Parts: sequence; C-alpha cells; structure tokens
Amino acid sequence: MSTLFFHNVRIIDPASNRDAPGTLTVCDGIITELDAASAPEGAQSIDGQGAVLAPGLVDMRADLGEPGFEYREDVETGARAAVAGGVTTLAVLPNTMPVIDDPALVQHLKERGNDTGMITIHPYGALTKGCEGKETAELGLLQEVGAVAFTDGTRAIADTKQLRNLLSYARFMDGLIVQHPEDPSLARNACATSGPLATRLGLPQVPAAAEAILIARDVRIVEMTGGRLHFAHVSTAEGLELIRKAKAKGLSITCDTAPPYFLLTEETIGDFRTYAKLSPPLRNPADRDAVLAALSDGTIDAIASDHAPADADDKRLPFAQARAGGIGLVTLLSATLASGLDLLSALRLITSAPAKVLRIDAGTLAIGSKADLCLFDPEQHWVVESGKLPGRAQNTPFDGETMPGKVLRTFRHGLEVYRAGTAL
Repeated sequence: MSTLFFHNVRIIDPASNRDAPGTLTVCDGIITELDAASAPEGAQSIDGQGAVLAPGLVDMRADLGEPGFEYREDVETGARAAVAGGVTTLAVLPNTMPVIDDPALVQHLKERGNDTGMITIHPYGALTKGCEGKETAELGLLQEVGAVAFTDGTRAIADTKQLRNLLSYARFMDGLIVQHPEDPSLARNACATSGPLATRLGLPQVPAAAEAILIARDVRIVEMTGGRLHFAHVSTAEGLELIRKAKAKGLSITCDTAPPYFLLTEETIGDFRTYAKLSPPLRNPADRDAVLAALSDGTIDAIASDHAPADADDKRLPFAQARAGGIGLVTLLSATLASGLDLLSALRLITSAPAKVLRIDAGTLAIGSKADLCLFDPEQHWVVESGKLPGRAQNTPFDGETMPGKVLRTFRHGLEVYRAGTAL
C-alpha cells in the first residue's frame, strides 16, 4: 500500500469552491483525507512549499494525431506534453485516419492512454462515418464502449435536416453533440477573419458572422429537438450573444473557447506567421474582449486546449496553404491564468467545468476520487519557446510569450508522472 501526504500547500478545488491551505492524503491512488493534522504512519511526505495543489486538468478537446498522423503527434508524445501542462484527462477528437467511427477504435484509444500511465483518454466518436457529413455513424455502439460525446471535429454538420436527425437521435440516448460553429460555405478556402488586416495581406477571408450564422441555425434546431449541443472554440461577440440568449431560455446548450481567442488577436499573424493560423481564425480586439467577458459572466462553460499538432512541413508553406491549428496542452494552465480571472474561477474552467459538460468522473479533489493532481506555482513565470517544449509538435501560437503559472509536479492516480526539470 502506498500513501502520499501533501502538506504546506494551498488546496484549490473548484468542484467544492475550496481555496484554503491544508493537507491532502492519498492512499493507493485514491484521495482519502483532507486536512489531516499529521502524516499517516509510513506515508511519503511531500512538502508543497506553499504552491497550489489542484485537480489534474481536464482538457475537453485535443487532437493527438494517432492513428494515422503520428508524425505530428502520437499518444505517447501528446501525453508528455499534457502532464507537463498539468493535464491528466483528455477528450480526443475523432478526425484521425482511420476516423474514430468504429467501437474497436474507441476502445483502442482508451487503452493507449492507460498504457502510457500518464493520462486518461475519453475519445469522441465520429458523428458521421469518416467525418464526411453523410452517413450517420453507429452512435449507440460507440457510446456503449465509452465514446464521451460525438463530433466531426473541425468539420461542421452543414446539412440542417441531418443535424436535426442527429440531435433527435442523440437525445434518445442522452448523448452530447459537439459542433464546430462555422458556416462551411462561407469558410471554404478562407484562412483569416475578414477585415482590413486580411485585405492588406491579401489573404482569403471568412466573415466573423460565419460563426453566428451557424450558431443561430443550430439553436433553432435545439429548440425543435430538445437535444444537447455544445459549441466548440467560440470566438466572436455575436456568436456568444446568441448562446447567452439560448441559455437564458433554458436550452441544453453549452460552449467552450480556447486561449488564443481571449489572449491573441488577428494582429498575431504579423508577417504571415503560420503558427498563428488557426481554425476558427484569430479575431479582432472587440471579439477577444467579448470572449473575456463571456468567461467572466459564465456564458462560456469551459476552456479547451484546442491542441492541433503540426510538423514543420505542415507549417513551412505560404500562409493560405499552411495547416491550421496550434498546440495548447503545455500552455493550457498558464494561458488560462493569463486571462486575469481569479484562481478559483480560472481553474474551474479547466477542471470541474469540462468534466461536468462531458459527464466524466474527473476534475475534483473530493474524498474517494482518483488522485489526479497538479502542483503549480501561480507566481512563477516561464517563457514559451517553440523547439524546447515537451511533445513532438512545436507549433505554438504563443511562441516567445512570457506566461504565469509553472507546473511543478503532476500525479495521475497517485503516481508522479511529471516533475519540472526531471525525467521520470
């Protein structure tokens, strides 16, 4: 039997609204006690030196490249990036090769995560076979083996009748559908948000309204079907206002955003910087400020890493041809802290809140929970340096930025899986 005793730590658990000094005891990978006066006999004592002890982060959307794109990232390298960022639980997208539209692939991905010993993977199942937006995937079978929700990843369901049918069917099985909110016809071949900057650079443009147009349609379909719908990486003021009103009506709608949409703007593109080519594209300052406001007022339910690995050949292309996406696992905590939210609110968006949306058992320090833990120093800053980050992919849009919040140690099921500056 192994026992850990954490002391001299500031324990923050958003699931219980706790933010106070204390102690935490772990026995055989399970949290067994809070605020014990002394260490149990034989326990390994861990002095946190005043750092924050929080639940391991829950990332509700990441692409790990496996199967099919291991040259960008695989489960093993993605796991190393995750735990260096304090992430212990990931929901991974199905738009791989082959697509995760087969129950055996769902099971395989879950096992691959466990095999690393570092992370727990909750795979998304594809909404349509091959993520092609045509034939509905075997949603029931995918859910039976553990698909956490259903999505076609970065492809929106464009056909209105099909989305109505999918939401109706998913409601029958109490399943969650995750939508990429961008009108595909308006976004086709575009790579930057419409405006003076994209015009000056001569880049193909998509209007910000492409997001709101799809959200408005989908909200109406949720009203018709009563299904559960989640909008991924929402990035515009207009889209968020529609979601705010839909929530006020009591509709089963949730949403998330990703750090680039509340920390960066289209100006980050600079002189055709492909690491800043994302999907959806970076927006103007007014949209960025609207995302920050929506994080504060609760319109946005969670923050996801939107981890989208690319290798050098994917990005060493003219801006319009380069692969869209940026990595985000290792910077998820720091970027969230940089939002300016108080610690408890910031951590909620990357622990208990995404776990609640996905209905998974994670993101809490409750007694009886698995000891997935992140020990970090919120006052310590570090510089994001592409080429020196853990994981295979290095395409971070935050390259060169100084960020708050240094992850010191990460534990999964009570086992240490990351320690800053030390290979485990």
